[in-house]
Amino acid sequence: MNNLRLLVAGCGDLGKRVAQRVLSHEGARVWGLRRSASTPADSLPIGLNWLYADLTNPASLAALPADMTHILFAAAPHARTEQDYRALYLHGLQNIARHAKTPALKRILFVSSSAVYAEHGDHWVDECTPVAPKNFNGRVLLEAEQWLTDFGLAQGITTMSLRLSGIYGPGRTTLLDRLKLGQLGAPSEPVHWANRIHIEDAAAAVEHLIRLEAPQALYLVTDSTPLPLRTLYEDLAKRVGGPIPPESAAPSFVGSKRLSNLRLRESGFQLKWPDSREGYAELLSQTP
Repeated sequence: MNNLRLLVAGCGDLGKRVAQRVLSHEGARVWGLRRSASTPADSLPIGLNWLYADLTNPASLAALPADMTHILFAAAPHARTEQDYRALYLHGLQNIARHAKTPALKRILFVSSSAVYAEHGDHWVDECTPVAPKNFNGRVLLEAEQWLTDFGLAQGITTMSLRLSGIYGPGRTTLLDRLKLGQLGAPSEPVHWANRIHIEDAAAAVEHLIRLEAPQALYLVTDSTPLPLRTLYEDLAKRVGGPIPPESAAPSFVGSKRLSNLRLRESGFQLKWPDSREGYAELLSQTP
C-alpha cells in the first residue's frame, strides 16, 4: 500500500504517531484533521498535511481531500459527558464518513474502547464476548461501532472497530504521580483486572491494521498481560518510591475485564511491550 492516502480525523497523540509511521513508507500521504491550529510546528510529523475542521459541524467538512483511501477516526471529546460523547463519537463519525464518501475510499477504522464490555470476573474477554456497556461512554461507543458496520455494508467499504484498553506512555504521568503521593488504592479481593497498552504499541497496532490484507471487523488492542489492579499499582508504587497502595474499592468508572489480544497477535502483530510493567519501567528510566 505505498499509495496509501490516509485522513486522521482527530489527530492527537495517537493520531500523530500513526501518521508518522504511515509517512515512513514511500508514496504515502497523510492529512491530519484537528479543531484548531494549536500544535507547535516543530512537533509535527514531517510531511503531514493539516486540515482544520469541527467533526460535529458538517459544514466545516466540505473541503476534505477527494482521493483519500483510508480514514482513521481517533478523536477525543471536549468533556466526559454523554452529550459530548454522542456529538463526537456518533454524530462526528457519521459526518466524516458521509462527507468523505469518494470512489477511492476503501477503509474506515474507528478507535473505540473496551468500555463496551461488562464485568466478566476472571474469564477472558475477546472479540466474541457479548457486549453490555456499564456506563454511557461504552453505550455511545457501541452505538457508533454498530452504525459504522451498517454504513460499511451499505457502501461497500471495509470498516473496523478497534477497542483499545488504557493507554500509557510519555506525558501520561497522572497515575504515577498519584501513586507516588499515596493517593490511590486498590482492592485485593475480589480481583479487579486492569489492561494497558503503551502508546507506541497502540500506534504500531493501528498502522498494522490499516495495512492488513483481509482484516476482521473488530480487534481488541491491548497488551498481552492483563494484571490485577493491586499487582499493577504495587509494582508501580515501588518504582516511583511511593507507599504501598491502601485497600480500597475498585474504581467505579472502569469495569474489571481480563482482555485477550489473541486476534491481534494472530494477525501478525508483535508488541514491543507485552507487559505494562516493562513499559512503565522503560518510561521511568527515561524520565529526568
